[in-house]
This record gives sequence, structure tokens and C-alpha cells, in this order.
Amino acid sequence: MLAALGALARAPLALALSLAPLALLALVALAPFRRRLYVILVTLPRDLKLVYRFAKIYIISYLLNGKNVSVVTKFREQVAKHPNKACYIFEDTVWTFADVEKYSNKVARVFRKQGLGEGDAVSLVMENRPEFVCLWLGLAKLRVVTALVNTNLRQGPLAHSLRVAKSRAIIASAALAPAAREVETQLPLFVLGAGGDAVGEGGAVALEPLLAEEEPLPPEGVPPPGFRDPLLYIYTSGTTGLPKAAVMLNSRYLLMCAAASVMSRFRPDDVLYCPLPLYHSAGGVLGVGAALYGGLTVVMRAKFSASAYFPDCVRHGCTVGQYIGEICRYLLAVPPRPEDTAHRVRLLLGNGMRPQIWATFVQRFKVPQIRELYGATEGNTNIVNVDETVGAVGFLPRCLPAAVLPMALVRVDDASGLPLRGADGFCQRCDAGEPGMAIGIIDQKNVIREFHGYVDKKESEKKIICDVFKKGDKAFLSGDILVMDEYGYLFFKDRRGDTFRWKGENVSTAEVEAVISNVIDLKDATVYGVEVPGAEGRAGMVAVQDPEGSLDLQRLAAGVERSLPGYARPLFVRVTPRLQLTGTFKLKKTELQNEGFDPARVAPGDSLYVLQGGAYRPLTPDMHRQILDGSLRL
Repeated sequence: MLAALGALARAPLALALSLAPLALLALVALAPFRRRLYVILVTLPRDLKLVYRFAKIYIISYLLNGKNVSVVTKFREQVAKHPNKACYIFEDTVWTFADVEKYSNKVARVFRKQGLGEGDAVSLVMENRPEFVCLWLGLAKLRVVTALVNTNLRQGPLAHSLRVAKSRAIIASAALAPAAREVETQLPLFVLGAGGDAVGEGGAVALEPLLAEEEPLPPEGVPPPGFRDPLLYIYTSGTTGLPKAAVMLNSRYLLMCAAASVMSRFRPDDVLYCPLPLYHSAGGVLGVGAALYGGLTVVMRAKFSASAYFPDCVRHGCTVGQYIGEICRYLLAVPPRPEDTAHRVRLLLGNGMRPQIWATFVQRFKVPQIRELYGATEGNTNIVNVDETVGAVGFLPRCLPAAVLPMALVRVDDASGLPLRGADGFCQRCDAGEPGMAIGIIDQKNVIREFHGYVDKKESEKKIICDVFKKGDKAFLSGDILVMDEYGYLFFKDRRGDTFRWKGENVSTAEVEAVISNVIDLKDATVYGVEVPGAEGRAGMVAVQDPEGSLDLQRLAAGVERSLPGYARPLFVRVTPRLQLTGTFKLKKTELQNEGFDPARVAPGDSLYVLQGGAYRPLTPDMHRQILDGSLRL
């Protein structure tokens, strides 16, 4: 009996000893993957939350597609739910959901009598106001596409925008009608805000009297648009050239709104503050679309004001706010005051929050959630930071194979700017920590992955690459350089067109701007590369806005020497009273780059400096000539 018990006790030990070699072999075999397995386990809770939210968006897209829902029909659902709820608040005026529906119905009836219908386009040139939304919504009820024109454009760029939309008419505010008529004399021009009179010469027609004659009922005999019908043309910001008109389908508009709602977890009683331009997708889709799609109340502002941002939020009880571009930096530049923390804003949604100010911003304004987005109006590469990781624009789940993800980072050829291909002819995915271009895999059968590009099909073709990871597949080329860490977090590095090469090294303008911004106390500054005769690549140059004349060049020189490698330090500085901004608060650099460091070409009142002996010294015409002939070495 005792012998039997002893044998039984020894059995587990014998089994363990017999399995030990197998366990050792398993550990050796898995050793290369231990770090990978660790990362998957650490990020699994985060990734499962994202997968769950994406699943919700996919289900929403399936249902919207199945019911052939459009923005028009989705908004009518909201009107039926709460007709008397505030839809848009503008200055001291409240527009209910019923008000917006009635006004847009009148718009549809007016322009139906003007002969507009499916297949037509109309250009809308108007400042922020509730009528802006009502006008394009009313035109959508006729299946007419509205081109949302940047209100800052004049002359050539404005004429270009009107032309590429192939519009049959223009609708403009009284303030902007003269600029539109100056560049386009043939198209009918309808003016809002002109009272009962015709405006100027050229047969411009006041719109209010026409609207006053109509019943606030939907146009008879016109079916609403469908899920995959075109809705808007939204122009690119034009930071590096003329704006391009991106095609916005009803499907994309609705899914952008749905994604913002799901990822940000909007609540039915949320009040969203939108001081952004409505001609851009941030304000015109994510902003006003929160009301059209989700039934939220949206507070509009005619124009962004840093000093009024949080006081407005306090006044209207806003719980969600929007930002874009340099807005957060401008908010930090406002002197501290009680409204900084007296608001109810729990979440800010946008893109452009610089990593170096992120923590300071959250600490000062006590906004617990920042939803930093990444995406392009015309593209299919859209992600969002849902866990407040400072500096990240989102992440890709590490628990899923790369092949099933809708987005990837690929290696880029420095010379051509195009993705590098391996020996097999396919693109090469980047490793963790390796910068690469963001691409979005195109699937025209999947509404989330489809790509419709621009009105100009030739421009659309430039953004598509074929045979990416397998024969026959296609992807959208974002032109943006991102980097992913081993946990899957994505960080914006630069736009491909903004990166330049000097001394055999690639220079990221965004990284240099981040360093300089801290040195010069958050003044506006933009970095770009300029050609130097006889030198390979482009030399770094920074333009700084300094209307007060307070820029400390000695401090700037010391700061860049301390924080940047030699090849990344700007060799030239341009100090100017004012830098040009796009309508989406991005700094323009094309004209600055073309003017370079030539004293004869810069605007009067601007000053040029060159880095010599560790200090920025005034750049005279004589020094400029010496640089050109090579006698003054940089």
C-alpha cells in the first residue's frame, strides 16, 4: 500500500521531468516572439475597446446603406424626434430643428424654380451662419451638389475654385458677393443679406424675397438623395498650392459624423461649440453634422476668437468643443482668467494639438478628454486618439494582423516621394519607430474604405497607388509621414511635401517648428527649405511673425543650437509683421519658399538674417550675392 502511494506521489514529478525538455524547447522557440506577445497582452484591453467601437460603426454603415439613408432623411428623423429643440445657436438667435427644416424646404423650392436639379452644382460663398447649412441642405433636397468655397479666397484662387466645381449658379453673402462677381460674370448670382434690392451690377438677385414667397414644405415630386449620392464638394486647404475640390458623398458625411459620435461618445444632451469655418470638413461635417446626424445642439460663431472661446462655452453651457490647426496655441496665448475652468467642456475634438503644449493645455483648461484626429477630407485614412496618449493621433490594434487593417505605413523613396518597393515589386511596411507614409487600402465595396477623390479625376489618379501588397489592390496616398511605436500608437511627423533634404539628411519641418515654437514663446513660425545655388538639397529657413519686434534672435540661435542637429538648424530667418494663414488656421509657406532669402523679393518691413558664427546676423544684399557666388559659405 505504501509502495503504491509512493509511486503515485512520484508520478507528477516524473511527468514534469519528462516534459521539461519540451517546455524548454517551447521557450526557445517562442523567445523571438516574447516581446510581441507582451505588447499584444498589454494593449489588448485598449484594442478590444477600439474593435468594439469600430464594429458599431460598421453596423451603423450597414444599416444606413441598407435603408439608403441620406443626410436629408437622417435630419428629418431628428426633426421628428425633437422639432422644438435648439439645433443651431448663432449670436443671440436660436434655430430649432423645425426652423432649419422649413428654411431648407424653402431653399429647395426656390432653386427648383430656377431649373436646378440632379447632376447640377452650386457654389456657396458665405461666412458662418445657420443659413449656410440650410442652403446646402435645401439644395441637397433637389439632389444638387453644393461646393463650399473658402471665404478667404480672392482673384485667381477664387476663380479657380468656382471653375473646378462646374457650378450652374453662385450663392453668396452680401459681403462676399462683389468678390465672386469680380471673377465670374456669367453665372447667376444669388445674394443673401441684400434685402429686397439687386446687388451691384451684373444681375445679382436678392435671395430673401424669393424665399419669402415660398411655402416651408418639401418640394413635391423630388425623391430625396440616396446613401451613395454626392452631397458636397469640400476644398483642400491649399497650404501648398491651389485648392482641390474633394467629393463628399452622403455616405461619407454620415459615417464621419457617426465615427465622431461613437469614438467621442457624444451624449444626446451635449452642446457642441463650433468656431471653425463651415466650408471645411472639421466645421462643415463634424461640427454642424453633429446636429444633422445626432440631434445635438451646435453653437456657431461667425469667426474664431481666442479670447471669446471659453467665455462662449460658459455662456452657452457647451460640453464639447472643436479645434484645428494652431487654435490651441492661440488659446494658451490668452492671459489666464476665470473662464478657463468655469466651463463645462469635457471633451475637445480636432486635429493640430502640438505635443509640446498638450499637457500644459489640459492642465490649464481642465478639459479631461482630447480627441486628436488624423485624416484627409478626400481620403480614407482616418483615425482618432481615444485614450489621451499625449502627441498620438490614434493607434492601430496590435492584436490584429497587419493585413486586415485598413491603414498602413510604408517606406518612401526620398527622391521621388513615392513608396519603395521590394524585390517582389510590392510596398514595404515600416517597422516600429520607422517613419513612413500613411496609406489607406481602397475597397469600393466597403463604404468605410472607398475612395472618391476629387472632382478633377486626373488629380484623383495621382493619389492612388496600385499593386500595394498584392496584385490588383489599391491604396490612397496621403502624402503624410507618420511613425508608429511598438504599442501601435501613431504620431504625425510631417507632410511629405514639407520635408526637405540638407547635408544628406532629411529634415522634418514639423519637428523643427516644434523646437522653435518653444524657444520663441509660441509665436507663429513656419519652417521650409530654400534652394542655395551650388548646394545639394535645400537649406532650412524659418519665418517668424513678430509685429511687436520682440523676437530675441540670440535666444533663438542658442535654442536651435542646443536642441537641433546641425543639418536641421535654420540657416535663414525671416521676421515679418504677419504670416498668412489658411482658413483652417494652418500657416502658408508656398510664397515664402518662392521668395527665399533674396532681400529684393521680400515684402517691405520684413527682415532677413543668416546664421553665421552661431548667431543670426542681418542678411544684406552684398551677403546675398556672396552666398550666390559661393564666396560666403553657409
